[in-house]
Amino acid sequence: MKIALAACSGMSSDQPLARRLGDDYQAVIKVSGAADRDQERYPLLEETLELDLSGLAAEEKERLLLVVDRAIDLVCTVGRTLKSGTAVNVEVTDVGT
Repeated sequence: MKIALAACSGMSSDQPLARRLGDDYQAVIKVSGAADRDQERYPLLEETLELDLSGLAAEEKERLLLVVDRAIDLVCTVGRTLKSGTAVNVEVTDVGT
């Protein structure tokens, strides 16, 4: 779950980050959250995107954070699915002869 969320956020934010920071920008995405083992789920996931923004002016940083946040919210299917509380239907089928 955590790996899927980090990958999705990374892919969703890649284009706006590359456009503003260059294709060779470095990023680290960390997702944390304790599992509730009684219910076998994560009640809360915290995600952090670490970037070196020292080359940007304060206004540019503010704009970049807004654009990246919006891109992740609009494009990251994993995050959108988790936030919506999607129902999952499971079907087991016999494919043997």
